[in-house]
Amino acid sequence: MHGTQHSATMIYLSGLVGFLLVLTAEGRVGNSSQLQFCSETEQCLLFDLICETDQYEVRHYDSVRWVSTNETSYFMEIAAMRAFRRLYEYITGANENGKKIQMTAPVVVKMSDKKFWEMGVYTTSFLLPAEHQMNPPKPTNDKVYIHDMPDMKMYVRSYGGWMTSLSDKNKANSLSSALDSVGAKYKKGFHYAVGYNSPMTMFNRHNEVWFVAEDEPICTSSSEELEFSPFS
Repeated sequence: MHGTQHSATMIYLSGLVGFLLVLTAEGRVGNSSQLQFCSETEQCLLFDLICETDQYEVRHYDSVRWVSTNETSYFMEIAAMRAFRRLYEYITGANENGKKIQMTAPVVVKMSDKKFWEMGVYTTSFLLPAEHQMNPPKPTNDKVYIHDMPDMKMYVRSYGGWMTSLSDKNKANSLSSALDSVGAKYKKGFHYAVGYNSPMTMFNRHNEVWFVAEDEPICTSSSEELEFSPFS
């Protein structure tokens, strides 16, 4: 009897720990005042900075929930415009409860590697605010879906100006070259184009390129490696 009671207590405690972990993860969508470059929405995606080199940052993101939609096009600009409209309809009431959902940042576009002249599938995602992370309203448009992004470490490069197909490709290429030069392992075949600003914002825009890290992230730049190389 005592053993059964002990087992029940352990199951209860493990359930409680699991619930607390979910609450903690939800807390990673938080007050935008914690991020200097995320100033246009009340809530932003928060992260832990693991390290920073002269080429990139390594960040840790907890698992969070997004509302997403896919769009096929030759160009990211066209796909993102269509997708943005669809997702905007979701947060302004095109969901089963007719709820208005607060806009957050960033907006993320998953970019699959492709040649310039090829069609591509672009997945655009809005971050769900903390109050809807646990139980988001179901979309009424069957092209819109709720998506969980797992706990991940990211290689990140930031840049200003406008996020276009060309600017994103240039930054992604330079980040992947920097990662290759130090032997960093990251997921190939896609990256994320990340924007923090309204289309109406003219100045001080902030964009990012993300690659998903594999294995333990490398936190030294190629210049640092050369400086400390015994063969230099």
